[in-house]
Amino acid sequence: MLDRITASLPSLAPAEQRVAKLVLQDARAFARLPVRELAERAHVSKPTVVRFCRSMGYDGLADFKLKLAGSVSEGVPFIHRSVDADDKTGDVLVKVVDNAVAAFLQYRNAASTGAVERAAEAIAATWQTGRRIEFYGAGNSGIVAQDAQHKFFRLGVTSISTSDGHMQVMSATLLGPGDCVVIISNSGRTRDLMDAADIARKNGATTIAITASGSPLASACNIHLAADHPEGYDRYSPMVSRLLHLLVIDVVATCVALRIGPALQPLLQQMKDNLHAKRYT
Repeated sequence: MLDRITASLPSLAPAEQRVAKLVLQDARAFARLPVRELAERAHVSKPTVVRFCRSMGYDGLADFKLKLAGSVSEGVPFIHRSVDADDKTGDVLVKVVDNAVAAFLQYRNAASTGAVERAAEAIAATWQTGRRIEFYGAGNSGIVAQDAQHKFFRLGVTSISTSDGHMQVMSATLLGPGDCVVIISNSGRTRDLMDAADIARKNGATTIAITASGSPLASACNIHLAADHPEGYDRYSPMVSRLLHLLVIDVVATCVALRIGPALQPLLQQMKDNLHAKRYT
């Protein structure tokens, strides 16, 4: 984001250049300060600050500051620091939570809405035709696959999940045109998941990968939902990638629910009533 601002400097009006230079001098301060103080520091009017933000392609100052804060990990001072053995509980709390928040902000700023739309459309179309929807994962990603099955089941979308490599290969063999499989992996290099993706795709099923950019699994699937978070393997490393994968599933599930539309409402209400009756009677 800062590189783009730097490249845009020559094309900006002199007053807007002063605003841009203020961003480049201290991006964190710019994301935090009110428009009045920003205008004073840049020696411009408040409308000029807003005009600069719009010239960079944002809806206004609020939208620009939100994206800027995410880009520089504003409010997450420990994002580049690992948890240490002598950290107090308060330090651990802040570091682990901030690490997760920073990963979410990075995903929000970098996510491809087009890929999310294609994934949601593929799953919704599979549901509408009554075909198979499956979720595969291994290790931590296997837990995400189970959560995904549960989440979609609550939407009235029947699916299966498996974290067993042999079951994945056998199940993928049974898939065909009109079916859909979502494969979740942090590294995108797990052999069984790669085999399952290859089999499912060759059989004509739509394959969706939630994995790292540039990984073999990303290239092997029809649709790639990039979830980039390098995981550390030291003793105190928080497993943020699993939370990130769950977030991606939440986004896709919500988009699918919107596509299913009003037909979903009576089903959800009946489910809610049945659960309430079971819990409180």
